[in-house]
Amino acid sequence: MSDPSAQQPPEHRPQRRAVPPHPVLPAREQEHVDASLTEVPAPARRRYRPRAASRLWRSRAFRAGAVITLLALCALVILVLVREQTGTHGFLVGLGLATLPVPLLLAAFRWLDRVEPGPWRNLLFAFAWGAFAAALVAIIANTFATRWIATATADPASADTLGATVIAPVVEESAKAAAILLLFVFRRRDFTGIVDGVVVAGFTATGFAFTENILYLGSAFGEDQAIGTSGLASVTAATFFVRIVMSPFAHPLFTVLTGLGFGVAALGARRHRRLRRIALPLLGLALAMGMHALWNGSASMLGPWGFYAVYGAFMVPAFALLTWLSIWTRQRELRTISEELPAYAAAGWMSAAEPLALSSMRARTVARDFARRAYGPAAGHAVAEYEAFATTLAFLRHRAHRGAAGPDFVEREHELLHHLWERRDVAGPSLAYAAQATARTPLPPPHRDYSGYNPYRY
Repeated sequence: MSDPSAQQPPEHRPQRRAVPPHPVLPAREQEHVDASLTEVPAPARRRYRPRAASRLWRSRAFRAGAVITLLALCALVILVLVREQTGTHGFLVGLGLATLPVPLLLAAFRWLDRVEPGPWRNLLFAFAWGAFAAALVAIIANTFATRWIATATADPASADTLGATVIAPVVEESAKAAAILLLFVFRRRDFTGIVDGVVVAGFTATGFAFTENILYLGSAFGEDQAIGTSGLASVTAATFFVRIVMSPFAHPLFTVLTGLGFGVAALGARRHRRLRRIALPLLGLALAMGMHALWNGSASMLGPWGFYAVYGAFMVPAFALLTWLSIWTRQRELRTISEELPAYAAAGWMSAAEPLALSSMRARTVARDFARRAYGPAAGHAVAEYEAFATTLAFLRHRAHRGAAGPDFVEREHELLHHLWERRDVAGPSLAYAAQATARTPLPPPHRDYSGYNPYRY
């Protein structure tokens, strides 16, 4: 077999960097070190992208600048509005308390996305949209709607209840769903399944809850300052317990239903995608609004114990069910890798042990650690890139089987194979060691026949 990288133009061939001398390793690890390896490829820079029309709004720089400007303006306005309602001291107290659950929630969603991590720019956009744009829309729309209902009915108490139970769920879930829709449309290559929908929805809702918690906790602190209460009997403590301790997952749980709708829509075949792209996200959004309305109306419409009844009988089981579904989907992604990559091993692009090593998160970590110890930090990074490219390749081939791959399937597949081939010298021994160290048997699945599959041999 000839080297596919030799067929690339010179400007597309990655530059290689020297590998530091091999350290002294235990005998079990030393046998996997290739003494002839003296260099590893530089970080990947070549990415295949279809050519777009030369229009201003198709420019990445223009779109990025427009999004950043919009979010910055929303952040400034929301800062002014929240500070006006809470005061400076209330804002600072609310900011400090509202920050506590954010790292835990983001880490949980990022852990779920470890198999094929999405770009950080998408996740940061989702969080910023929820914290600034969606929160701003919610504050303005909810305030306007509640005042209009109060004026029309001459009953402010009923207006607050109706606004919280009916208006707020519709406005807030729609505003948060806009971030998922934007990424689904404009970052379609990064939005390929259920996990992507859940993670994007989780980041968006966490950002929204962060700003909302600042408002609620800051207002509670201002109320305590006005009436002179403090400690565990304060309104701030009660608000912190309900919103931060008991239900930090409330907003993510609602919006994840919308994310599931978009994620399932992304899985469909292209010939059925138009109907699925409309119906499934709308269904998920309707479920998110319904759950949000039930949560908001639990205390005001179901009596003093309604909140705890809904929390125990509905919210906790729903959270457990969605958590199980997310973890099961993550494991399903790993099975997809073990089923799709043996075709490339049969064609000679990788060894038989690599697909099974790549389908284990523990084996991936072992391979990266081995490469760092044996060849240096640059090699560890090369193995991490190899794992990422191989994962993307497996999912791309899986989508092709379902008829969901785009017209640029061949170009994308060849680009990914190019990157794998450039990193095979360092990734191969590392993954072979990881397969043995984690007891992964280097045999292809017996139910798949690859004898006639050789379209990539040279």
